[in-house]
Amino acid sequence: MHSYAHDPAAQSYGMEAVAALGIDASIVFKTLLTEIDGDAVCALVPVTTTVSLKALAQVHGGKRATMMEPAKAQRLTGYVVGGISPVGQRTPCPTYVDSSALSHDRVYVSAGRRGLELSLSPVDLIDLIGARAAPIATPNPTPGGTSGRKQGG
Repeated sequence: MHSYAHDPAAQSYGMEAVAALGIDASIVFKTLLTEIDGDAVCALVPVTTTVSLKALAQVHGGKRATMMEPAKAQRLTGYVVGGISPVGQRTPCPTYVDSSALSHDRVYVSAGRRGLELSLSPVDLIDLIGARAAPIATPNPTPGGTSGRKQGG
């Protein structure tokens, strides 16, 4: 576990963790909740990227993926946006981790609140949450790591 003082004015929860903990952004993964053909699906991608909804729908065997509304994601997981952890969600759902995680010894994910990160091997993370690794990340369309609205954390 790694804690840091969360700044409520932070523009990106994931990049805040990168700066506060002094770690490489490629190993910090944000937890994003989506809906594929009406079903909840969780995606973990590096904070420097965004989830490819098309790729996610394809690996899940669905047709159409959309980002879940933040209030719905909070109700489903039991966590606040910016602190949504892939571990211990109130209502577990199918989860996909971007395959880039497997190129690292350790990755960081939210530990359930803003300002708290969990680091573990990507293989252990995948085993722990019953996830599948798949190429689901795509570069952010804008500099600075956001795509117009905050994507999880």
